[in-house]
Amino acid sequence: MKNTFLSLLLVCVTAVWGWTFVIVRDATSPDVYSVVAFLTLRFAIASVALIFFFKRINSRTLAAGLGFGAIVSIGYLCQTFGLRYTTATNSGLITGLFVIFVPITDFLLFKKRPPRTFLLVVCVSFVGITFLSGGNLDGFSFGDLLTLLCAVAFGIDISLLSRYSKNHDSGALMLVQMMSSTLICAVVWGGTEPFKLPPDFFVWQSILLTGLLASALAFTVKAFVQQRISSVRAAVILTTEPVFAAVFGFFLAGDRLKPIQILGGVFVIAGILTSEVLATIHQQDSK
Repeated sequence: MKNTFLSLLLVCVTAVWGWTFVIVRDATSPDVYSVVAFLTLRFAIASVALIFFFKRINSRTLAAGLGFGAIVSIGYLCQTFGLRYTTATNSGLITGLFVIFVPITDFLLFKKRPPRTFLLVVCVSFVGITFLSGGNLDGFSFGDLLTLLCAVAFGIDISLLSRYSKNHDSGALMLVQMMSSTLICAVVWGGTEPFKLPPDFFVWQSILLTGLLASALAFTVKAFVQQRISSVRAAVILTTEPVFAAVFGFFLAGDRLKPIQILGGVFVIAGILTSEVLATIHQQDSK
């Protein structure tokens, strides 16, 4: 029951991310507002929201949070700049490779081999992401390379978070991560684009929503859950983000799904259900 509750919490995180994906897409379109500026202000709002945890920060949490902030920032920035040189389909598909880089990181850094059954679930989840993106990969460009670095960064983040977050207060850890991400994105913003405040209420509203819900709350819940479940299991659950993005895109933005994309959603959900069953069996066998 506890494992199921933790999984549901992480699914709620991906639901929030999938919902805000539609909002962010509209608020950061080329003729509206800069993505890097949006990220800077989003993480700044999240930092302010988590300031309550400031007194819980110690030297170890400070070091870990700065590291996680750097990794997450690299992922977001590579994805952002990658979209300038590749298609949205390629970006979605390549970013989904994080589900494969998690077990690879676990093995390379910690010599940890996930059960073969879980590796099969990872493959099923990635097939689902492939179908969700439309099933096509158009060439391989510089943007694709940047997006691949994004997937590596996200995979490393998930692996390291499950490994080391147990030693820290999740709120304090995420506060430092958000402050670190704010600083890094601000430096990139200042070095690549002129300073410009959001132009209207909609963009400000989007920044507040993503800062409070999709960053401060969602990342803290994610850290809390990853203190208690394996990295591979977390990665499989996190693949539901594009599913929710597609669902909310359908209802909120009028996006239409092809049959192959619907099949992809079925694959992702099947992967999660299978991982939950395997986790329950593994837990019972260990008793």
